[in-house]
Amino acid sequence: MILKKIIVLLLLAIVFVSCKSSSSVVSKKETKRENKHIVNNLIETASENIGVKYKAGGTTKNGFDCSGLVFTTFESENIKLPRSSFEQAKIGIVIPLKEAQKGDLIFFKTNKSKQINHVGLITEVNSSEIKFIHSSTTKGVIISSTKEPYYQNSFAQVNRIL
Repeated sequence: MILKKIIVLLLLAIVFVSCKSSSSVVSKKETKRENKHIVNNLIETASENIGVKYKAGGTTKNGFDCSGLVFTTFESENIKLPRSSFEQAKIGIVIPLKEAQKGDLIFFKTNKSKQINHVGLITEVNSSEIKFIHSSTTKGVIISSTKEPYYQNSFAQVNRIL
């Protein structure tokens, strides 16, 4: 009698484990779909600010600095990031430039800085360039390209947050 109960329990355990493994595959697919939706929302939110002027320390339509734009954009999806580009560069995982995707953050060391001091949100990736939205000190919120010599020469890293 005890042996039968043990066998039944083992069979039930096997059934539950096999059900769980198949549902985790669905979860991974759902998570990918969810991430794609979040990435599209982030890009749309950031893009709504194109043309907003640059403002040091800015986090509103009255003006953004680069990290303020990224901070506020991610906050719109309830994702909390540090406020400065230097600290944002410590979040997520650093990935090779060739693996960059829409929604990743791209970091720069501009004006011969020895540390990261500029960030953008990647909006488009193709074989020869990466486009990113950011707040430029001279032009405000714009989309730029890694093909531009200024950004080619100051590229630091790409981080995947999602």
